[in-house]
Amino acid sequence: MYKKQALIFDLDNTLLWDEKSINESFQATCRQAASQFAVDAGKLEHAVRESASQLFKTLELYDWLHMIDVTDLEALWGDFHQGEHPNFGRMQELAPQYRREVWSQGLNVLGIDNPSLAVQLAHQFMEERRNRPYVYDDTFNVLEELRKDYKLLLMTNGAPDIQQEKIDSIPGLADYFDHIVISGTYGVGKPNPAIYRHALDLLSLSPSETVMIGDTLITDIQGAQSAGITNIWINRHHVPPTLPIQPTFEVHSLSEIPQLLLSIQRQ
Repeated sequence: MYKKQALIFDLDNTLLWDEKSINESFQATCRQAASQFAVDAGKLEHAVRESASQLFKTLELYDWLHMIDVTDLEALWGDFHQGEHPNFGRMQELAPQYRREVWSQGLNVLGIDNPSLAVQLAHQFMEERRNRPYVYDDTFNVLEELRKDYKLLLMTNGAPDIQQEKIDSIPGLADYFDHIVISGTYGVGKPNPAIYRHALDLLSLSPSETVMIGDTLITDIQGAQSAGITNIWINRHHVPPTLPIQPTFEVHSLSEIPQLLLSIQRQ
């Protein structure tokens, strides 16, 4: 086996704790609504999440957004003001209406017809998310250890402005990486093997010299497998695989990876 020389890292819920940021933002925004109106914060959050999932699929750009893996929840706070593709400009126009409709529909489920409140909550959610950047406790320690022995590349799906804002919100995170690849800039997202080949070209390495590390079975693990890249699935919630995708290796935290890589190099 070739010696591993580079690691490709996913961003969201691998290095960056996006799940926590989103959950706390919903909780804070829905608590604000509950403090003003007779509404259950938990029920409102559930209704808004359901509304976002449904309305996102009706957007005229849904297929393209899905291809670069912009999510319904990212569209609740992203501005879409960067990116060369003309669809980013169109999405910049569509996003404010989408956000208003999502919150309005969520409120309607609970019997509240208040368009001005929907606008207020949509803006608050955007601010809450921007004020809540989190990384995992072991993110920086692991990156610091690994960059001594490996090239590091960050590969993330999504819109350029949203993903870049996430990266920039964590001081020093970008400094660990030799390259940063964002699907919305490249043109296709994981699991398309083309974006993996692009990453390998940037690293000037072969698939056998590279390891992909991520938390999502389809985009990170299946995508890496399609490009012939050894992969490590971060399964923090200890969930059994629900898809017929078998990662090369499985861990439950970033801190397990340095030792695992040592054992891989000895094989």
